[in-house]
Amino acid sequence: MVNIEEEKAEAEQVIAVPTDKKNTTTTRRELWSYYIYYIGNNGLSGFNYGPSQFQNLLFLAGYDPSQAPFTTPCGTGDCVLPYLGQIRDVNSIVLLTNGISFAIQAAVLLIIGAWADYGVWRPNITIFFTIVAVAVSFSWLGVDVPSKWEAGVVLYILGLITYQLTLTFWTAAFPGLARDLPEVQESSKEVLAGAKDPEEHAKFESLARNRIANIAFAVCSSGEVIILVIMVGILKAVKSDQSTENNTRAFSILLAFAGGMWLLCSIPWFIFEKRRPGLKIPPNTNLMTIGVKQVYVAFRECMKLKQTFLYLVFYFLMGDVLNTTVIVSYSTLDLTYLLIVGLAAQGIGIYAHWLVQKRYQIRTKTMLLFNVFWIILLTIWGLIGVHTNRFGFKHVWEVWAYQAFYGLMVCPWYAYSQTMISEVSPMQQMFLFFALFSVVGKTSAFIGPLVSSAIITAANNNNNMPFAFLFGLGVLSTIALWMVDIEKSHKECAEFVKAEGSRNAFSIPLEDTISQVSEGDYKA
Repeated sequence: MVNIEEEKAEAEQVIAVPTDKKNTTTTRRELWSYYIYYIGNNGLSGFNYGPSQFQNLLFLAGYDPSQAPFTTPCGTGDCVLPYLGQIRDVNSIVLLTNGISFAIQAAVLLIIGAWADYGVWRPNITIFFTIVAVAVSFSWLGVDVPSKWEAGVVLYILGLITYQLTLTFWTAAFPGLARDLPEVQESSKEVLAGAKDPEEHAKFESLARNRIANIAFAVCSSGEVIILVIMVGILKAVKSDQSTENNTRAFSILLAFAGGMWLLCSIPWFIFEKRRPGLKIPPNTNLMTIGVKQVYVAFRECMKLKQTFLYLVFYFLMGDVLNTTVIVSYSTLDLTYLLIVGLAAQGIGIYAHWLVQKRYQIRTKTMLLFNVFWIILLTIWGLIGVHTNRFGFKHVWEVWAYQAFYGLMVCPWYAYSQTMISEVSPMQQMFLFFALFSVVGKTSAFIGPLVSSAIITAANNNNNMPFAFLFGLGVLSTIALWMVDIEKSHKECAEFVKAEGSRNAFSIPLEDTISQVSEGDYKA
């Protein structure tokens, strides 16, 4: 005889049970406010121009170590500055600052990630960090000369942290939006009435998640292109290409403009997002300890979440491949043009992938496997350059072609990889698991470039040699993805929820969450 509680846990992992107690049905207005928020949180301030301005200020403030301190500006040789009690190369300063930023992000994500799964105040986390991120963007207006590079360190760290936190919690909201779509709620009713198979419903909901994720990325790409076109006008107005001073000032102006657009695009989401109820804090636990406790729980029960952690391995390895990118020095204007090309291609690529998936009802995992094939192809192109100077990301035209190809064939990775996280994680702790995956992604972003740098040094400064390592890593990660079984993951997540439910880890009051189905609705 099948245990009723096991069936209940598995069913609730697969289906969303509708209720009239809370008005949480996803409306078109809420959905579009979710899309529009991403136009603002596009990474231009915290991920593109912020890091560029930081490195620009370091180079301008630095000096040639072969001469007396601060007497000879940096040229084609080494460039150093005093940092954390020691004279360091500016590249070392960037890596060290990235490490500090990552450590802070990891700690905050693992604590706040658990908070977001409890109560109804999760949107306040996104609102708070968005406001801080916007304030950081405007603060760059006061940091536009080399002598203020130390203030740039603080803004750089804050920009990276707030961008990552807002992006993580905004992204993690989409499974709830998908579950509360009217058509998904209707499908779940059919399952409960015995008119529809739970796995058929799971596939239907999966497509709904893909729709939201892909359209969000496509809308962001389109909106971001418009923002960048306006930025070109700003750069022309301030004559950014006429002097180093103008170029530096232009970076700060663009950061402030990006922050203003972020705030403008955030307001609808702040107003229209519905506060979907989460879990109750378990007994003998508080907000200061719940994060550490739930991370411990997740790893303690990892053997019950084999598919989840197998996907985490894939996510880490493929993140290493993606985070080792082509590096070329650009002015603010050239960088903006390059971003426009990449984003236009990205919008077309992501939406085209979604249309194909929708037309042929293709599963998320299949789309992701198709996607990573093109990522591996990029590593092969770079590998060609080990023994020739004709190809292998050694020319500017290749970087422009890379931007277009990356947008069309690689960028859908960001939508499909996020959707896959939602399909292999327990619904009750979706935000914690998104935070865990975000930490893993940041770890690969930090480790990958360091490993590649060591390979370049060992290969007598052959900049293409790391592609051999990245190709092998890409193939290995693809094998890990191939082994992930979504159906098994649903059962494992149900067992995880059941095990933690017995320890009161998932204390969910009837009136505060989805309605529970009576035991009579499950047949032994």
